[in-house]
Amino acid sequence: MPVTVGLGAASPDAGILSTVRAIGREVDLILFSYPGTAGSFGDGVAVVEAEEPEIALIEALYAGRIDAAVRGTLPASSTLKALKTAAGLDHLERIALLETADGHLFLLAPVGVDEGWTVEEKVQLVGHGRDIARSFGLAEGVAILSGGRLGDLGRHPVVDRTMADAELVARLTGAEHTEILIEEAARRYGMVVAPDGISGNLIFRTLTFLGAGAGHGAPVVNIDKIFVDTSRASANYTNAVMLAKSLAESEKT
Repeated sequence: MPVTVGLGAASPDAGILSTVRAIGREVDLILFSYPGTAGSFGDGVAVVEAEEPEIALIEALYAGRIDAAVRGTLPASSTLKALKTAAGLDHLERIALLETADGHLFLLAPVGVDEGWTVEEKVQLVGHGRDIARSFGLAEGVAILSGGRLGDLGRHPVVDRTMADAELVARLTGAEHTEILIEEAARRYGMVVAPDGISGNLIFRTLTFLGAGAGHGAPVVNIDKIFVDTSRASANYTNAVMLAKSLAESEKT
């Protein structure tokens, strides 16, 4: 069955235009943008214009007019607020699909600065991440990172706490505490769990914006709809749209 994906497009910038060209007919793509922009995206491109396109995008997702949504270049704060309101939640949980410079894929969570601060939240992320990793054929196993090596115990109370939390999360989920060794964890495991949302966000930004890696979008995993979050600093959104398409197809089969 064909999949319809809504993509937030604040303006016809290079990232959006290159995405439209790359997608072609692989996906029924609908852009959600501001009034007066429709003709700027090219001939034959479906565009929904609205004073608040982020709200229009979420409404279309929850009304079933689109199978999946990608934030694209719409503002993070208002878009995610609209999503939380529609889902009836006070927080969102995201898991990013990342690619290293040499082409190795893995999942990373938490990636939002306000996410994954408790053991309970990390345990939930592991459960959701395993499902996504399995559906994409990623390496088995989950790595739980902490703020140091075990030999660093006692050097700082914050470091000690991250290691204690990592040990507990690993015990509760059957994952492995890989200490601070992200360079090994990212290559050996299908999912990597950072100590908290700040460190996870820094890992994401370092890999994708400084380290020649790539981000393929971050699905929100604690809602019953498919929504892939993105960074407005992305060069284009083709990977995120194709990720949304794959998740939608998995739900339909």
